[in-house]
Amino acid sequence: MARKKSETGPARRGRPPAYDTETALKRATETFWRTGYSGTSLDKVAAATGMSPPSLYAVFGNKHALYLEALARYWEISLAATREALAGDHPLDEALMLAYDAALSIYFSGKGSARGCFVVGTAVTEVADDAAIRSSVATGLRTIDADFEARFRLAQDKGELDREADPAALAILAAATMQTIAIRARAGARRADLREIARKAVTVICRRRPEAH
Repeated sequence: MARKKSETGPARRGRPPAYDTETALKRATETFWRTGYSGTSLDKVAAATGMSPPSLYAVFGNKHALYLEALARYWEISLAATREALAGDHPLDEALMLAYDAALSIYFSGKGSARGCFVVGTAVTEVADDAAIRSSVATGLRTIDADFEARFRLAQDKGELDREADPAALAILAAATMQTIAIRARAGARRADLREIARKAVTVICRRRPEAH
């Protein structure tokens, strides 16, 4: 799929110091989150940030570069929230629920109806035709899997999981649960119902086999 020059061509000309780039990036992210990458024009982003299109070019580059920066920033925030939840001394089931609660806080952080996950809502539709977005999504998903797997391996070492459990397989299941509650949040499911889905998944993941006698 061909993209307009204004979306993909080189456009950076330095960063004027008059703009709060963090605030502008946050507002651009909010706009992409509502209407998606393809459905968001540069004029719409400019209106949301209070910057003119030439100023946006100067600070961020074209629309494509701006979106990739917003996507990278989202990954940074969401992955940090997951890692913080998994890194404490909580029992495995509590740590997993903390991770899901952190995700739900992001999915329900907008005004009005839940917006779900920025990646699921805006990037997944672009991956077939955009190598840079595809690479960002693939890298982020691998990171989530790795973070969950590390926590499950730690749980095995502490005796919280059976030795026969497969941490890599459980990591995929845990990550898939996070992704399904993101999709369901976007589709209008209630937060309480999504948390119950997460709780049931945690029960399955943490279930221990009866010891043989």
